Amino acid sequence: MAKAKKITLNPISRLEGHGKVNVYLDARGEVESAQFHVTQFRGYERFTHGRPYEEMPIITQRICGICPVSHQLGSAKACDAILGVPIPETAYMLRKLLHKGQYIQSHALHFFHLASPDLLLGWDADPAIRNVVGVIAKFPDAAVKGIKLRKYGQEIIKALGGKKVHPAFAIPGGVTNALSEDDRDRLLAGMDEAYDTCQLALDLLKAWQEKNLAEVKRFANFESNYAGLVDKEGAIALYDGNWRIVDKNRKKLVEFNPAEYLEHIAEKVEPWSYMKFPYYKPQGYPGGCYRVGPLGRLNACDKIATPKANKELENFRTLAEKGLRGATLLYHYARAIELLYALERTEELLKHPNICSPDIRYTGQPMNEEGVGVVEAPRGILIHHYGVDKFGKITKANLIVATGHNNIAINRSVELVAKEYIHKGKVEEGMLNRVEGAIRCYDPCLSCATHAVGKMPLIVQIFASGELVGEIRRD
Repeated sequence: MAKAKKITLNPISRLEGHGKVNVYLDARGEVESAQFHVTQFRGYERFTHGRPYEEMPIITQRICGICPVSHQLGSAKACDAILGVPIPETAYMLRKLLHKGQYIQSHALHFFHLASPDLLLGWDADPAIRNVVGVIAKFPDAAVKGIKLRKYGQEIIKALGGKKVHPAFAIPGGVTNALSEDDRDRLLAGMDEAYDTCQLALDLLKAWQEKNLAEVKRFANFESNYAGLVDKEGAIALYDGNWRIVDKNRKKLVEFNPAEYLEHIAEKVEPWSYMKFPYYKPQGYPGGCYRVGPLGRLNACDKIATPKANKELENFRTLAEKGLRGATLLYHYARAIELLYALERTEELLKHPNICSPDIRYTGQPMNEEGVGVVEAPRGILIHHYGVDKFGKITKANLIVATGHNNIAINRSVELVAKEYIHKGKVEEGMLNRVEGAIRCYDPCLSCATHAVGKMPLIVQIFASGELVGEIRRD
């Protein structure tokens, strides 16, 4: 008589952080369920207690080396709320410019380095070549341009914060230094090449989608809510805006000031993951699943306020309306559209007449005992929520990051793909890569989500009646 089995993928490859997937098979070898486990822990919410609130933008950005800018900005906004003063116009623009640099480098990294091996080389390609080195060998022009585009985003960050990773720039009340005219002109000179590379990514993605439309339709395609920040006109907003949640048909469920997030969002804890499971309160857990990040933002917004990206959004909507609004693989296309938007906004900011103004900071004593800072990180909505005593010392901290918001959806995607591709106990490497690929669509950052030190390994273990009968390990 056949026995039930458990397949474990550990570690998951081509993403940031340490996680694994358990796939449970019944006696017939069919998938009963699957779980995405995040197995690392950091504890930033606790060990920052007692620190001066002014230090938080520098401390919390160390959570991650991929998206430190997002943490720095979310933290700085929370500190601004504690300080109780608006920041100067130029400081506001410079923070947004830093934010766009983060989007450019992060989205370029994900497509050209992490996602493209699956899309350009194929799910079933030899794992030895299904990586960025394989992409360089087969698509050298795209690979080199992708590296340069990421570098362009990093150069924006360096011009403002002094270095490409963990910059020192956003602080309570503003920013540390002005943008020089030389740096402004140098960055403007790189815009044409950046646009060309972004268009290359869009062309590659759209060609792949057209060729693989049948798979896009069935690959982790499910109905959910979507969430993102929007401005007063309903356009996508990355630095400031209201939090909007829409249903599967893009009908608005709620729109609120992000500082009021606790009235609308709750978190569930599961014993098998260090990552919490946020959900929309009125619909409960897990029915209140909502997706954030590129797919969430493009489904939640009414428009994009720049011409080139908005035109691509119209194409995206046409595709999505063909039964693909919930297609997880559309995350890649949505991410490329946002990359284009970030470039357009970067050009606008660099051409603003006051972008090099020295009026960049207000100072003062803390006026409030609580502050909430919310930005759209590349992966989705990021919340920094602090409480302080009368001296400005941190007494509480709560962080909810994008990957956390997507936790229910990631688990659902993993299970759907496992059920689609694993049958009769037959497990092949290409099938397991598709399970991983479902996770990579969300571009998760597991170190951010759990608040961990160490490398990111993936193991697949097969159990029969509680006995380990096989293992595949990738260190």
